[in-house]
Amino acid sequence: MSEFSVDSLREFALAALAASGVPEDDAALTAYSLVQADQRGIASHGLLRLPLYVRALETGGIASVPEIALVRDGGATAVLDGGSGLGQVVMQVAVDWALERTREHGVSAIAVENSSHYGAGAFWTDQLAAAGLFAFLTSTTGPTVAVHGGSEKVIGTNPLTLTAPSTEGTPLTVDMATSAGAFGKVIAARNAGRPIPAGWAVDREGRETTDAEAAAAGSLLAFGGHKGSGLAVLLEAFAGGLTSATFAHETQDIWDNPASEMNNGHMLIAIDSAAFNGRSAAEAKVSALGGAIRGSGENVRLPGEIEHETEAGNAVTLDLDDSTAEALLALAARLDLEPPR
Repeated sequence: MSEFSVDSLREFALAALAASGVPEDDAALTAYSLVQADQRGIASHGLLRLPLYVRALETGGIASVPEIALVRDGGATAVLDGGSGLGQVVMQVAVDWALERTREHGVSAIAVENSSHYGAGAFWTDQLAAAGLFAFLTSTTGPTVAVHGGSEKVIGTNPLTLTAPSTEGTPLTVDMATSAGAFGKVIAARNAGRPIPAGWAVDREGRETTDAEAAAAGSLLAFGGHKGSGLAVLLEAFAGGLTSATFAHETQDIWDNPASEMNNGHMLIAIDSAAFNGRSAAEAKVSALGGAIRGSGENVRLPGEIEHETEAGNAVTLDLDDSTAEALLALAARLDLEPPR
């Protein structure tokens, strides 16, 4: 592991994105989301991805200055065209829209097309929870996962993020891939020369493997057998079925070709507790639920609790895998930037 200053990592990520033509505010937002993922222990969605983002920006897979526009506005519903921009930039527009419209209508749903990877889902639903909103978020991805009973990668890791605000200060949050392991974790293991857990993936011949290189070339498996597989398929339908976004099997993964315009689809649904039993009552009930769960066993942790604690422990300095650190230093040299320290 290699230790860096959190501030220097943010500054470097901002500079690398800006050097690729991304406006400073957009670069700062994206940099913050990547570093926060690492701070929370979610390295699969952190700075591991920065060199990939830069390659995609350089080759046209991601637009540095996207034309983002509402192509359909139904009041409480909308379709947002992300203009092939960075997913973080596109999602911030979607979240800002949801904050405004949910207050007006009590519930809102925005479907996003023509976007890319938006990082860790909790980065977005945390913003809604801070405003007292319950949230559901999902996305399509590149083709990485085989459905139950198959071995061909036909769907994506199709993340699911659910957040419920609480009086405890941090919301209850589930933020997970519907694959047994996130694809970014497989890439991280491959880069570091580590095996992956059994049950995560099969190789090109459909044989279970713990070799990260073989898994990246093969297919990931859905968690929970047929249940997780069914959930993943339906999340892909939600994230891609309501817009012109492409399903995983229709795309070439950006990891394989950074110039590929992914046309990822996202679906964000927000619910204002004030339109139901009131914000204070709803948050108190969620807090009471959390208390009952925490009190049910000595080692019980609430969904999202570990990530927030880990972030607090990494507020000043952050340890990165040596493989990620080396990739960042190589990127700094290639772009002639001051390396993180």
